[in-house]
Amino acid sequence: MKIGIIGAGNIGGNLTRRLTALGHEVSVANSRGPHTLTALAEETGATPVPVGEAARGAQVVVVTIPLKAVPDLPSGVLDGAAEGVAVIDTGNYYPKQRDGRIAAIEDEGLTESRWTERQLGHPVVKAFNGTYAQDILDRHRPAGDPERMALPVAGDDEAAKRTVRALIDELGFDTVDAGGIDDSWRQQPGTPVYGLRAGTAEVVKALAEASPERTPDFRG
Repeated sequence: MKIGIIGAGNIGGNLTRRLTALGHEVSVANSRGPHTLTALAEETGATPVPVGEAARGAQVVVVTIPLKAVPDLPSGVLDGAAEGVAVIDTGNYYPKQRDGRIAAIEDEGLTESRWTERQLGHPVVKAFNGTYAQDILDRHRPAGDPERMALPVAGDDEAAKRTVRALIDELGFDTVDAGGIDDSWRQQPGTPVYGLRAGTAEVVKALAEASPERTPDFRG
């Protein structure tokens, strides 16, 4: 597939490494410009591009940048993507640690990914937000392996969610359908599944045990 990755930090960089190794055609962008991605491009064979070109022709676009930076993305950043593009949101809201207070999340009760959808003007699939970046490189396992980890995946667009779950399976992880974007609070920071390294049954249990109440560490 043709995949665009917006953000080349820990998650974005390691997804670039794994997806290129699996034979996908990856374009990668960051806020500092393509010239800063030369080493990653040489290592992986990915194509460094400006942010505004990352989605061009892409069947999957991964948005993996700090939440506070999402409104600063170029207008129409997803224009030119393939029809039916699946947009993966890996983001998390860290009000005290990084992002500052976002009123729509705090006061309106929007899930983090619903807020991100509104900024992008496109449905998203929430995945990888509670995944340790190094695990993308080190903890992938073949299907059926008893040590295979499972990742929660939430989204309203069922076709896009199927695309994302199939891609995660190819990356070497099981998935658990975590419901729609309004249910995605179950995998936000501070919940039992966030950062959980476990199989399907444990992930299902952790999602069920989540509380919609934000923990103090993740309230602005």
